[in-house]
Amino acid sequence: MRMLRLAALVAVGLSALYAPARAQSVDPTKPIALKGATLIDGLGGQPVANSVVIIESGKISAVGPSESIKIPPAAQVIDLAGKSIIPGLISNHSHLGIVKQLKASPDNYNREYILSQLRQWEAYGVTSLTSLGLNAPLFYELRAELHAGTAPGSDIFGADRGVGVAMGAPPVSIVPVGPDQIYRPDTPDAARAAVKEMAGRKTDLIKVWLDDFGHSLPVKVKPEIYTAVVDEAHKNGIRVAFHINDIEDAQAALKGGADILAHGIRDKEVDASTIDLMKKGATWYIPTLALDDSNFIFADKPQITNDPFVQLGLDPAAKALFNDPAWREKVHNAPGSERARAALAMNEKNLLTLYKAGVNIGFGSDSGVGLRFPGIAEHRELDLIVESGLTPLQAITIATSNAAKLLKLDDRGVLQAGKLADIVVLDADPSANIANVHRISAVWHRGRPVAGPIAAFAQH
Repeated sequence: MRMLRLAALVAVGLSALYAPARAQSVDPTKPIALKGATLIDGLGGQPVANSVVIIESGKISAVGPSESIKIPPAAQVIDLAGKSIIPGLISNHSHLGIVKQLKASPDNYNREYILSQLRQWEAYGVTSLTSLGLNAPLFYELRAELHAGTAPGSDIFGADRGVGVAMGAPPVSIVPVGPDQIYRPDTPDAARAAVKEMAGRKTDLIKVWLDDFGHSLPVKVKPEIYTAVVDEAHKNGIRVAFHINDIEDAQAALKGGADILAHGIRDKEVDASTIDLMKKGATWYIPTLALDDSNFIFADKPQITNDPFVQLGLDPAAKALFNDPAWREKVHNAPGSERARAALAMNEKNLLTLYKAGVNIGFGSDSGVGLRFPGIAEHRELDLIVESGLTPLQAITIATSNAAKLLKLDDRGVLQAGKLADIVVLDADPSANIANVHRISAVWHRGRPVAGPIAAFAQH
């Protein structure tokens, strides 16, 4: 079989602009049989050797061991012997159109740039993602097209603008978004009005920024504001995700009715009372380990930058920055990097504790902001989940079926009959070593090949 390849690469700011893969001819009117791969279905069970996946009309019609699946006579058979397959990854916490060429600007929220980002996420195997706040009106136009499959790239869900506070989070010095990308209500009535507007646009979620960014901001969203947001959101059948950092804010959010903690707790170890609050409310927890990691990893481990898998997803500005020895030394020795290392260690410890306690764990890296590049950050998140003490299969389950459950999506996240054929083909078994999840051979989205080997393409 000829390997699938990306057809074109045009540098566009932060991410590369991906054209559809030049793959062997696939006739969408005929069944397709992916034969011989080791199958990891996303549900956490042991891999199935020598599997067969039948794809018809963009969905999986049959899947299982080769001896139990009959391949239709008219099917196009693609031999994947020696490969492994997993469901497409799903991000529960990303952002669109924020940073381009390492600079944040509301001008970055435009169609061309966002589609280039979505193609990059897709090429890295992230076939669905959640843009968790700071979305301009363009989001809804793009969401409709991507849901329908009429635009290329990762499918998107989102949290509309989200709710912050004037002079507080989200800080304009870090994310200088436009006035149509954030609400900053100063009364409960204004908060309810903001929620009603977002509900009217049929947002998937609502976001509240509760953190004060390490006490660097003078104010936080007041309890009467965020409780009004939660109450009005729940009246409209919408769940609320809270941006937090400290255990104190996490507890406040949980007591205020948070459905999702959009970041991990990074200042202290989680205690029994916090765990009880999460389990009582069936709250989802997205650790975003890559958030703090990204603040120092490119300085501490320059070999990561030189990995072709990473190189392809970096724009020229990022490459120049990471290759500057003076920058690497400055960041490596910075007090902020030491704080980030400590925060990551605490986050990893808390993730393992919460996972063992049975708390719902989602998947996300806060990609699209800072130095968290589309696709690259999600793969780094998988590495860090395993570094926290979970197994590769547990990490993959979090990034697929768990992430789908968080979004209440029952059409993706697992490789089962009736589900969308969102499939990542790998050159080696990631259940044996999570690093193998980076060895992408091909990406299939809605039953069609959309991207090929990243490392191989990067060398051309």
